[in-house]
Amino acid sequence: MPVAVITGASLGLGRALAQALADEGWSLVVDARHAEPLARASAALTGGPHRVLPGDVTDPAHRAELAAAAAALGGANLLVNNASTLGRSPLPAFADLDPATYTRILEVNVVAPMALTAALLPQLRDRGGRVINLSSDAAAEAYESWGGYGSAKAALDHASRVLAAEEPLLRVFAVDPGDMRTAMHQDAFPGEDIGDRPEPETVVPALLDLVASDRPSGRYRAADLARATA
Repeated sequence: MPVAVITGASLGLGRALAQALADEGWSLVVDARHAEPLARASAALTGGPHRVLPGDVTDPAHRAELAAAAAALGGANLLVNNASTLGRSPLPAFADLDPATYTRILEVNVVAPMALTAALLPQLRDRGGRVINLSSDAAAEAYESWGGYGSAKAALDHASRVLAAEEPLLRVFAVDPGDMRTAMHQDAFPGEDIGDRPEPETVVPALLDLVASDRPSGRYRAADLARATA
C-alpha cells in the first residue's frame, strides 16, 4: 500500500487530509509538535499500519525519525509539508517583526520542509513520488502585517520550483489551499469571527485529485483544481 508522510497532522488541513488518505488505504507517517492533539487525531485514522511521531520538524533528529518510519513501512510515495507557523498573533508590521521570530518563521515554513524533502528523496525517487508544499495567497499578494509569513511561503514556492527542475522524476506541487476555518487562520485574525471560511475538509478532494493526477509540477490553487474537476 502507498505511504504518505504528513507534517502538522493534528489539526486543520493536515488532519483532514490524513483521514482521507487513510480511508483510501494509505499507510501514514504523521507528526505534530503537540503529542496529545496528534494522538486524538491519529486515533480516528482507519486502516494502517500508521506511525504517529510527535516532534518539531525543525529538529534534524525528528526529521530522520520520520524518514526512517516511512522506510520501515515500505518507502514514501507522498510527502505533504503542511506544518507551518505565523510567528505570533496579532501579526506585526514588517518593521516590528522580531528577528528571532522571523528566523523561526523561515525555519518552520522553508528550511524544515525542504530538509525533510531531502531526507525522503531516495524513497520518493524510487517511487516517482509526489511532494505537496502547502503555500498561501500571502506568498503572491502583499498583505499588510503578513510580511514574515508571506515571504517565507514565497521562498517555499520558489524552492518547490527549483526542486521540480532538479528532480524530473517527481511531481512537486506548491498548493495555495485558500482561506479555511482553522486555528492558525483564527490566530491571524484574533477576536474576529471566521465562521464564514470553509472547513479544511472542503480542500481535501482537490489535493487527492492532484496526488492521483499526472499534472506537471507547479503552483496550484485548490479553488482552481476544484473547478477543473467539477
